[in-house]
Order: sequence, then C-alpha cells, then structure tokens
Amino acid sequence: MDSLFCFSSVCSQLEGGQSSWDIGKGRSQHEATKYGFSLIKGKANHPMEDYHVAKFVQIERNELGLFAVYDGHLGESVAAYLQNHLFPNILKEEDFWTHPHRSILKAYEKTDQAILSHSPDIGIGGSTAVTAILVNGQKLWVANVGDSRAVLSRKGVAVQMSVDHEPNAERESIEDRGGFVTNIPGDVARVNAQLAVSRAFGDKNLKSFLRSDPDVTTVDIDGNTDLLIIASDGLWKVMSNQEAVDIAKKAKNPQKAAKKLAMEALNRESKDDISCIVVRFKE
Repeated sequence: MDSLFCFSSVCSQLEGGQSSWDIGKGRSQHEATKYGFSLIKGKANHPMEDYHVAKFVQIERNELGLFAVYDGHLGESVAAYLQNHLFPNILKEEDFWTHPHRSILKAYEKTDQAILSHSPDIGIGGSTAVTAILVNGQKLWVANVGDSRAVLSRKGVAVQMSVDHEPNAERESIEDRGGFVTNIPGDVARVNAQLAVSRAFGDKNLKSFLRSDPDVTTVDIDGNTDLLIIASDGLWKVMSNQEAVDIAKKAKNPQKAAKKLAMEALNRESKDDISCIVVRFKE
C-alpha cells in the first residue's frame, strides 16, 4: 500500500497482503497539509477488499496530493488494480495540466476498459472508486463511481464532493440498457438483484447495465477549508457527513481523526470494510 506506516500493535496480516487494521500518515513538503488514514477489515468471511492511496508526489515544479479509496466486491482484484493504475493513467493523459476534468474522465474510461480486457486474470468482480487530486495545495479535483464518498469541511460545515451512485437514482439509465432494479424489503436497491451501486469498475457480467464514468467536481482550497474525508461506505452507512466532520475536527491530527472515525463506525456496528483518509489543510 502507498504511504503505509504499519505498527505491530495494531496490524495483523491477512491473506493477500491486506491487513485487518492499517494506519498511516504523511505530509506535504511545501504546504501545511497533512493526512492520515485508518483501515479496518469488516466482519465478512473474506479478505479485506478495500484498497487505498495516500501520498504526495512531485512532478516537475508541481506537488500533487493523491488520495483514493477503492472498495472492491466479489474479490479484491479490481480494487488492487485500481490502486496501481488509476492515478498513473490520469497523470499520463497529455492534457492533464490544461484540462484535468477531461483527463480524469478519459482515464477512468480507459482504466475500466483495461480491467474488462484483463478479466480472465482479474476476475468478474468490481470496485467503487473515489479519487482526490490536490494540486499545489490550492485546487482539489474529486471524482467517483459508486458509493465511496468524499466530504469537505468548510468552516466546520460538511459539503459532499462526490455523488452516491445508487440504483434507484439511476433506474432509468439501467432500464434503458436492459437491466432492472430490485427493491426487496430488508435489503438495499440492487441492479439485477445483485449489485448495490449503479456505477463501478469491472463487474463484467453486469457491465452492459452499469456505467463507469465518474462525476467530477473541483473546488479551490482557501482559508475556510478545514479538511477532507474520503471513506468507503463502511463508514457512511452508519454516519452522516456532518457527524464525520465533527468527529474529525476534534481530533489532534488527521491520523487520529481517521482512526477515530473508523473506530466509531465499528462501534456503531458497521459490518463492512472501513477505509478512511483524512486530509487536513491547515494546522
């Protein structure tokens, strides 16, 4: 995993190199921005399926903060592929520096096509994605497919930067493609009674009914911007955006904030894998 600081007291290794509890931190070389992350395996009887990226990279005279959570389903292979390939694919787009929105859209599409073309090796599973690119500490680009979420805090008020791609919200698109949405009492809405999101990477067997194009948003980072929370739905299923911001703002640093959020989700009996990254823009 990128930028991984693993402490023996809280890390126990599982199959496939993923761990039951990972924590880590890092900071910008030029700005006051710091980040921390915490990942906890859920209670399901399969290996951890969440992957993440959290790091700063220097490209010529520019510093980029790269942050992402990939929440896999039906295996971890697609999420692992995204961890290794999605950001590189975005950054190698020729017009990234002049047209980042267009580059992000292109890279998401190309990455999904690569996953589908490698499906004999990667399998039939899929993954959500939420990615955030911080450019020179001044501008933030957020993109997502699925229900992993990015939430910004401005003067302590939660602002959702991503879009939850939920089957009922995109029923018309799914039905136009020949699929259907089920709403069974006691369960969430599902595409063809299977998948609980309407957009995802991979999922070859359902791909004709799904979209993989992201929603993309951008915002300037100014003195009113406190922090960014990126997390899988293991957090958001049991916590509102404002609750998460309130908890994160009380923590001493972003690593403690991420850990506190993950532990609170666990205490609220979230059964899914929980992955959380907190980026704090000022001291």
